[in-house]
Amino acid sequence: MLAKRIIPCLDVKNGRVVKGVSFENLRDAGDPVENAVFYDQQGADELVFLDITASHEKRKVILDVVQKTAEDVFMPLTVGGGIKSLDDIRDLLNAGCDKVSINTTAVKDPHFISKAAERFGSQCIVVAIDAKRVADNMDDATGELWSSDAAMADVVLSLPVSGQIWAISTHGGRRMKRINAIAWARKMEALGAGEILLTSMDKDGTKDGYDIALTRAVSEAVTIPVIASGGAGTLEHLYEGLTAGKADAALAASIFHYREFTVRESKEYLRARGVPVRL
Repeated sequence: MLAKRIIPCLDVKNGRVVKGVSFENLRDAGDPVENAVFYDQQGADELVFLDITASHEKRKVILDVVQKTAEDVFMPLTVGGGIKSLDDIRDLLNAGCDKVSINTTAVKDPHFISKAAERFGSQCIVVAIDAKRVADNMDDATGELWSSDAAMADVVLSLPVSGQIWAISTHGGRRMKRINAIAWARKMEALGAGEILLTSMDKDGTKDGYDIALTRAVSEAVTIPVIASGGAGTLEHLYEGLTAGKADAALAASIFHYREFTVRESKEYLRARGVPVRL
């Protein structure tokens, strides 16, 4: 069995690491390069930078952060936020990141993923999915219709919903798209994505644990690796995400940022419980 990965995540705003709940009430959590060096020394398998206020004008800030980080650490680096073009991907890869995470642009133009995979290879194209549970009373007036593309008909959320259903959310969970998150993950794999970064917007920042049902559903729906994200607050949560949730990797932010646990401690805990990890 392949080793499970532990991935710290750094939300970066204007060149600083920040952390909040559901992308709101942000507070400063330090310098991104210093954080990256610390996690590298702790034995993190990978690192994710999410540029949460990315724009074309501010792109140089994150490029500088990536370049400085790549000079000091040797673990794989994934960068997401504000990626709108193939040139954006090229610039980030040239700056030193190994993979890019794409969310909004994939929702706007799913075929962008196939173009990116053809140009740069599936191995560096990560699709980020922000999923949110849909209430049973969701109707035609709830959520944005999204797309009339016939090729996307199989991912459009059928209404009314019943049972456990997750839809795609955008704008930090404030807007819902009528896209079935499970079907969307399968579609992204079919279009060339090499990995799924799956965040539960219901759990993000709560430290109540991952949405295990969501994580397991996506993990079982695709053959590419799935990274569980949103809600890690204890080492037990990491274990649950990798076992009951069937994820290939566990991403966490707060528990590592504020030194509640180290990456090393998390790996030793997982190994002691029979989860294969790299120490």
